[in-house]
Amino acid sequence: LSGLDPAQPYFQGTPIEVRLDKSDADFVDIIHTDSAPTIPNLGFGIRPAIGHIDFYPNGGEEMPGCDKNAVSQIVDLDGIWEGTRDFVACNHLRSYKYYSDSIIYPDGFLGYSCASYDVFQEGNCFPCPEEGCPNMGHYADKFKDKVKSDFMKLYLNTGEVKDFPLWRYKVTVTLSGKRKVKGYVNVALYGSGGNTKQHQISEGTLKPDNTYTAYIDAEINVGEITKVKFLWNNNWINPTLPKLGAATITVEVGEN
Repeated sequence: LSGLDPAQPYFQGTPIEVRLDKSDADFVDIIHTDSAPTIPNLGFGIRPAIGHIDFYPNGGEEMPGCDKNAVSQIVDLDGIWEGTRDFVACNHLRSYKYYSDSIIYPDGFLGYSCASYDVFQEGNCFPCPEEGCPNMGHYADKFKDKVKSDFMKLYLNTGEVKDFPLWRYKVTVTLSGKRKVKGYVNVALYGSGGNTKQHQISEGTLKPDNTYTAYIDAEINVGEITKVKFLWNNNWINPTLPKLGAATITVEVGEN
């Protein structure tokens, strides 16, 4: 049984006979997309974990792409009717859009078991454990026999627009050069499944021999990595033309 942002008003905090609960089926998975408090935030979705596994994409409260202004949201690619609905209940409706995308992407929407969304963002629940990570949505039941705790909260990030799945990588760069400079470092991944756009690893003071780490949510599953592109730039024009390189780049795949 898959709960797509089950309702909060009149249901949250009620007995399990009244609301959706993991006792309702052999396996219950939940996608929380609008779990901010109804008052004053107008959150429509239930907040507590109520299934065998509960997914909180983007933290479960505010979905990326739902903060567009009213006109651009209503006159959207999907047409005025769908755009109007999205403007009124965008976060709430993201749950079924993620689910429909999950059918097309069986390897997408990996959920990382974590204490909170902030801890997940810091990278403390990366990579997946030995038994793997469940996939949010249609294929969540593949994880049915691997659930070890009463409640399992899972976190992940999604894209702003369709197609929604993102694939998480840990990228570590050790710089080489003569002296420190101010600027930013970008890395793009190339692989058997395609190439990512440039993702920023660090910005500010860049020191040779220092190591910089970032978690990137790539828009495609790169597959087997064949090449990594390293780019850096000054924040302003520097007449001394400093040079900076990458001594090493390590890429860790969240899935394995």
